[in-house]
Amino acid sequence: MRGVTIAPNDDSTPPQGPAEATSPDPHQADELLVDKIDALQVLRADTPEEKDRMLEAIAGTGKPEQDIVRELSKLRPLWRPDRFEEAHRWAMRSLEVLDRNGARGPKLPKMGPLKYPAGYVVGLFNRWIVRGHQNSVIGQIRKLYERREANCIWGSREHHMLRRARLNACQVEQGFKGNPIGLPGFLLGGAILSSIVSAIENTIRSALGSTIGGVIFSALLGLILAGLAWCALYAAAVSRRRIRLSIEQPLKALWETIGACGDPPHDESYNFAIYAIVLLVLSWIAIPLAIYVIFR
Repeated sequence: MRGVTIAPNDDSTPPQGPAEATSPDPHQADELLVDKIDALQVLRADTPEEKDRMLEAIAGTGKPEQDIVRELSKLRPLWRPDRFEEAHRWAMRSLEVLDRNGARGPKLPKMGPLKYPAGYVVGLFNRWIVRGHQNSVIGQIRKLYERREANCIWGSREHHMLRRARLNACQVEQGFKGNPIGLPGFLLGGAILSSIVSAIENTIRSALGSTIGGVIFSALLGLILAGLAWCALYAAAVSRRRIRLSIEQPLKALWETIGACGDPPHDESYNFAIYAIVLLVLSWIAIPLAIYVIFR
């Protein structure tokens, strides 16, 4: 029995087999892929409002965006004006106590003749952390007072309180500015520093000139890195404890009374601990690597 063929009309589409019916058109697939790319949708937007909406949809919402909405919803310049002056005085007093006691020489364990050089290096690191944190704290307090004062109704109670507090912060800030390490300026640059660098370079060259000198230099380098790592870690622990005892709670109270201003500033003790770990790892690598290079 012969099959019957049906001639299609001019205005009809030719019949498609199963494979042709299910396989998408390559051009249509490209268009669907383009539709899924949000960046190209933004380019095709007609109005600025539509572009903004699409861009925000791409970025999504995270904690910073939530903080922006939350902080903008609180319009009062001071969240607890009845406790602000007390919190301000407490913060200023804690800064005074930290300035007087934070950079004092720490108590070290029994180390024999190494106690004095180790104490000096630990004291330098500790002073660096504490003084740097003091400068950062008083600077951020002053900036926060300035911005909240500009947010106040002129002549209001909050405006007067913030203006007085801002003047106090500006006065106190001048006393905290200075060299955080505490070394004289002529030791940090100029002819003395260049002479020290030249002496170190000459020592390295003479040490690497012989096998025994290279081994001794590698061992000394590893010991120096390990000692610096211990000093940095110990100084970070001392600084963190002193900062926590003196100023951490007053800053939290001040930030809470102001309200909607993020978190109080953090010190650099944790970063110093990371640096100490890195130096310790380098000290473990320096000696074997240097000896391997010398005797290779």
